[in-house]
Amino acid sequence: MSSELPEALAEIRDDFLALTLKERLQLLLEFSNELPELPEQYAEHPDLLERVEECQSPVFIFVEVDPDDVVHLHATAPKESPTTRGFASILAQGLAGMTAAEVLAVPDDFPQMIGLMEAVSPLRVRGMSAMLGRTKRQVRERMHAAS
Repeated sequence: MSSELPEALAEIRDDFLALTLKERLQLLLEFSNELPELPEQYAEHPDLLERVEECQSPVFIFVEVDPDDVVHLHATAPKESPTTRGFASILAQGLAGMTAAEVLAVPDDFPQMIGLMEAVSPLRVRGMSAMLGRTKRQVRERMHAAS
């Protein structure tokens, strides 16, 4: 697997790493506030979303791969869980517009690359890793179903 990050994720990583630890937490909070709302078809059918069990907070994701092979990650996390919500937002925004192959090539250790290991618990970082893992699995499932 390539260790090269796609441009959007590299930018997010670089933004975090340019900051002090306290500023990184503030940026994570900003991402938390920017988590895109669920599209109506998922808001009305939460059964379509998959729970990320590794997260302490109730986080649910759903991945679409459109006919042009572009991935769309939809996520929901409670507003009172800003760390988890921030991680979901980073992935939703960072993966936006990528092809399935690009998403699958994202290094599994991306959550460790953004410099939050010292700022949040290992359990929370593991939750973000689980979100990325579930996203990749859903992408593979969608690709398999389409072929």
